[in-house]
Amino acid sequence: MGTVAAHGLRKSFDKVQALDGVTLDVPDGSFFVVLGPSGAGKTTTLRAIAGLEKLDAGSVHLDGRDATGDTPAARDLAMVFQNYALYPRRTAYENIASPLRARRCSSSEIAAAVDRMSSLLHIERLLQRRPAQLSGGEMQRVALARALVRSPRAFLMDEPLTNLDLKLRVEMRTELTRIHRSLGATFLYVTNDQVEALSMADQVAVLKEGKVQQVGTPTEVYERPANRWVAGFVGSPPISLLACRAEGDRLVGAEGWTLPRPRWTTAEDGRALLLGLRAEDLSVEQRGDAALPGELYGLEPLGDRTVVDVRVGTEILKVKARPTVTGTQGERLQVTVDLDRAHLFDAGTGLSLSRAGR
Repeated sequence: MGTVAAHGLRKSFDKVQALDGVTLDVPDGSFFVVLGPSGAGKTTTLRAIAGLEKLDAGSVHLDGRDATGDTPAARDLAMVFQNYALYPRRTAYENIASPLRARRCSSSEIAAAVDRMSSLLHIERLLQRRPAQLSGGEMQRVALARALVRSPRAFLMDEPLTNLDLKLRVEMRTELTRIHRSLGATFLYVTNDQVEALSMADQVAVLKEGKVQQVGTPTEVYERPANRWVAGFVGSPPISLLACRAEGDRLVGAEGWTLPRPRWTTAEDGRALLLGLRAEDLSVEQRGDAALPGELYGLEPLGDRTVVDVRVGTEILKVKARPTVTGTQGERLQVTVDLDRAHLFDAGTGLSLSRAGR
């Protein structure tokens, strides 16, 4: 068993409310990611679950048992930190073996466990090296092996890939998902990188200013965001938002454009709305009945594709297009909209009006 449940966690530092009623239910064996910007309360959440922060309110249950009053050691959770925290004077083998030596395991048990973990992480050739002789990616693997060798109740990972370069981050994302599948263990992972969250997680909790905005699968969070903030935070390029209102069978923009009213929305006439459009759901190359008039504002060649910036009134729409698309600034064009994949939000509350019908 490796279930982790946090209920109504509250924690403040002076006048800053770091956690404001955070509730998470992490199933046994899942890869659960807490995603949010800097200052959202991600690390504080992890530290509270580990017992490293004293809570103002709330509870932590591990395997169904209330562990709120337990010491960090009694909770039997392994943490992987952003800064690796390796012993500089010890070899990789000695670093990995250190949790087992603290438990007074036998030499044969330690050797077998280190061999197993080093094989899983492909670091057998590094075992006799010290941290100063390792690259950043190699140090991260050793730090992971040191946590994994313990076979704890669950693994808590605090942005462990942040210090790696882009190539290594991509490689380690793949490695972590492979390791998770191999072990079948519970991973609770925090990050501000949406690509990490969407590519690795079974479940994602999106955190903002100490409050959980939405919990769901990566597909649910991306395709059916609970509010405009989640929609804007998850996705690259960011979602475009256009002010409008419903009038009969049309959406009427604040700047005069109109589109057919999506069949999935029940927003009443006259209600102030925000139409959310993702770059991949727009086209400047196709033609259709649902189109917005605009002018070319700029092109962003990205190799495998070009992001076309189109000015519609005072707003800029981001459109993903083929890498061969060209144009001149100020050129008039039409942006075709896939309304079946569009989003509508209440302009006042920011809540989604399109989740139930899709």
